[in-house]
Amino acid sequence: MSTIFDKIIAGEIPCKKVYEDNDILAFHDIAPKAPVHILIIPKKSIPGVPSLQQEDDALMGRMIRIANQIADTFSLENGYRLVINSGTDGGQSVDHLHFHLLGGRSLTWPPG
Repeated sequence: MSTIFDKIIAGEIPCKKVYEDNDILAFHDIAPKAPVHILIIPKKSIPGVPSLQQEDDALMGRMIRIANQIADTFSLENGYRLVINSGTDGGQSVDHLHFHLLGGRSLTWPPG
């Protein structure tokens, strides 16, 4: 099944890109929850955390490293939050694994 993220990766839906390489795409969230709210997605279709395989380990590590680079780009030196929602109760609304990079203000805990 094709998700909105698959369509963004294919260029069928425009996005405000922050980063792109052969395996990863990062772009501004259309409904930001913080001054900086970037979605970081693998171009490989992975429905969610439970679907990760051992062969995805390097990709997940790269995604975290890219998140840190993006945080540097947006001057989030005071900190940021990296969130992965998993499943309906976890708040996952798109069945394509993705990270939310949130920053630019003090973030409270618990988040919701």
